Amino acid sequence: MRRLLPLLAFALAGCVSTTPPTGVHQPMSARPAPHAQPAIANGAIYQVANARPLFEDRRARFVGDTLTIQLAEKTQASKKSSTAADRSQKVDVSVPTIIGVPGKSAQGLTVSATGSSNFSGKGDTDAMNDFTGTITVTVIEALPNGNLLVSGEKQIAINQGQEFVRFSGVVNPIHITGANTVQSTQVADARIEYKASGFLNEAQVMGWLARFFLTFLPF
Repeated sequence: MRRLLPLLAFALAGCVSTTPPTGVHQPMSARPAPHAQPAIANGAIYQVANARPLFEDRRARFVGDTLTIQLAEKTQASKKSSTAADRSQKVDVSVPTIIGVPGKSAQGLTVSATGSSNFSGKGDTDAMNDFTGTITVTVIEALPNGNLLVSGEKQIAINQGQEFVRFSGVVNPIHITGANTVQSTQVADARIEYKASGFLNEAQVMGWLARFFLTFLPF
């Protein structure tokens, strides 16, 4: 009984969790590293901690900087396949009449056998995805060549359920526009997720016992 308690607690914890698993790069946020401040004294208006150079590029380039991703994903694919196979055969066997050979009862017997096999199969599949929107992500790593590894999550609570929009990928700084935005189609190794949690989402998922029997049933 004592051995079953930890397993039961683990199972209950998995049932209570409302955050769906993710496949985007982790972590999904990062704190900026402290930068060395110039040896300038604070003034009546000028404050060293809040000052930024007038000609500084405001586009993301350091760990902890934020970047807006314009989601503009649209894919469409279709596939058709057909297979046909036909096989037939015929065998005729006759026993001639031979004098002086045992098995006289089978002499003059004619045997005929025919067989045929037909197979045909067709398959069609169509897929179309359209995903648009915006999400602001955080630079979690600055690669040696200047590219930025970004990751982020947006949670939206609607009534009794939650929706999760997640994004991660590698951004080339030359694709970042002046508004500090980049198109998702220009992000390498992009991972985009749109998931939901709540009883409305759980009602559309097959139960674990049904999935268990579906796995092992041969028909």
